Amino acid sequence: MLKTQIVEGLEVFSYCSTDNTNRPPILFVHGAFAGGWMWTETFMPFLAAAGYSCHALSLRGHGSSHGKEHINWHSVNDYVEDVRTVADWLGQTPILIGHSMGGFIVQKYLERDTVPAAALLCSVPPQGLIAAQFHLMFQKPQLFMDINNIMSGNYPDTEVLREALFAGDIDETMLTAWLGRMQTESHRALWDMSMFNLPNLHAMHRPPMLILGAEQDVLVPAFLVQATGQTYGLPVHIFREMGHAVTHEKEWPLVAATLRDWLDSLRP
Repeated sequence: MLKTQIVEGLEVFSYCSTDNTNRPPILFVHGAFAGGWMWTETFMPFLAAAGYSCHALSLRGHGSSHGKEHINWHSVNDYVEDVRTVADWLGQTPILIGHSMGGFIVQKYLERDTVPAAALLCSVPPQGLIAAQFHLMFQKPQLFMDINNIMSGNYPDTEVLREALFAGDIDETMLTAWLGRMQTESHRALWDMSMFNLPNLHAMHRPPMLILGAEQDVLVPAFLVQATGQTYGLPVHIFREMGHAVTHEKEWPLVAATLRDWLDSLRP
């Protein structure tokens, strides 16, 4: 059963497994413009059914967490501290799973802390956002402008959201609900991810890591996911005919099953 609570001002969703196992908990970290809610309907119940206790936080300024009034001033380091706060609250070092901006935050978290494992889904690469921004600007200039408008609080219609996040057929009710929960993102955090606070690769701990991407992702293209894999010397799995929001594409269970199988493979 899904439970929601506030931990030191941060919204935390929990979907605990009924299995009495010694597996580490999972902590999900959401991407830009979103919140912890993006995990609650798909990946969390799926992995809880597989025996993993799952938790997802809404970073400060997101969802029902504190800090909305200062959203533009929150830094990536602030978001990393939010992850650390919830990880400490769990009382057991969690496995981290981050999507998009959340994957970048996971990489920054590993500069100071280690975890049993980490998964990066359609993650901002360690080299930052610049390449992705230029790629989008040249490949889809209108979409690039529409996404920039979100920063000013001008939210797109469902067709813009569909083009930005999805590749396959999707449920219209889900799309409308996603649009209704979208919000602005911190300008400072986006600049941090662009060039001002990139991961220190020499300082990072290197736990077992899974790197996943989507063939038709227009926000973090597959070639940048491949670049992340090359940086860490790891193989990459690219899901065909999927877009950026792999948590809600019609074939999302394929992604969740890949995560589950990888997590199970880590068990002694």
